[in-house]
Amino acid sequence: MDIKTFGDLIDWTRQLHAHLARCLHESATRTRDERAGALLDYLSKHETLLEKAVAEFERQADPKALTTRLYDYGSHPPIESHRTCETHYEALDFEGIEREVFDFHRQVMDLYDSLIGKAEIPEAKSLLEELKALEEHEAMRLARQVGRMEDL
Repeated sequence: MDIKTFGDLIDWTRQLHAHLARCLHESATRTRDERAGALLDYLSKHETLLEKAVAEFERQADPKALTTRLYDYGSHPPIESHRTCETHYEALDFEGIEREVFDFHRQVMDLYDSLIGKAEIPEAKSLLEELKALEEHEAMRLARQVGRMEDL
């Protein structure tokens, strides 16, 4: 995806969450590890909810922020998470799945964090801060839920 504006960035982030949700769901149906399958199913549903939350940002964001050009995006390393949806997650154990998904969220937060300092208008900076806060909140919520699953 060609990311030229903050609106493009948000849409791309939404698509990443949707793609991850599909990959996790597909892997959940293929894994033989019951515990890992339950985690994959839960994570898939969580990513779908996060995709919808990011989409809501697209709908409600300040149009000035959405249309602001994003010049420095190219200098950020790409986010990696086996996005080809090769059902990579089905081969991982509980801890491996957890590590991969939390790493994905960390990369998204790092991207937002790096762009917050480069945002030239207050509306764009505020939008990025809100998106980062959403990612942080959801990562913490996910950590609590996954921690509970580990205890079982």
